[in-house]
Amino acid sequence: GSDAYDDEYPVHSVTLSDYYIGQTEVTQELWEAVMGGNPSYFTGDNQCPVESVSWDDCQEFIKKLNRLTGKNFRLPTEAEWEYAARGGNKSKGYKYSGSYSPDAVAWYDKNSGSKTHPVAQKQANELGLYDMSGNVWEWCQDWYGDYTSRSQSNPKGANTGSYRVLRGGSWNDSASFVRVSYRNYNTPDNRFNNVGLRLAL
Repeated sequence: GSDAYDDEYPVHSVTLSDYYIGQTEVTQELWEAVMGGNPSYFTGDNQCPVESVSWDDCQEFIKKLNRLTGKNFRLPTEAEWEYAARGGNKSKGYKYSGSYSPDAVAWYDKNSGSKTHPVAQKQANELGLYDMSGNVWEWCQDWYGDYTSRSQSNPKGANTGSYRVLRGGSWNDSASFVRVSYRNYNTPDNRFNNVGLRLAL
């Protein structure tokens, strides 16, 4: 759309293999069960998403979770994240994850009261996924880099970099930042009270 930023272009075709993605962001309850502590700034309801976790912290959490479960959980790639946020093969082309209205699907600066909220309180998107717009930013596996116009299968982002990708927007961001195509990034060691994660498998 007209409010897209330069790094959301060029439009390009992406093909993905099958994968699973979490219905909700990782909650404080799950993080504490795995890690034995809760790093979050906003406490008092353990169904709120965990936040104040760096990309590096997320890797440690995933390693421990995989040891406990025998599974192979990971962060989604940026392409996997966006495909899911857009509603996958059921997509209706919404600007936000599940709606043309951010208020229907997202906790963002106009309705959040300047804090996170328990997961799955807003309307789900076409795949039954919650909070892919708003609540907390979600780390992706990829290094941040420019898109190319060529078609790709299972893209993994830049080969190297200084920044890891963040997607989805958060409780203190404007509606423009909770669009499904908006891209953000930060260094993998940074922690913020509006950044969490969602698992893929």
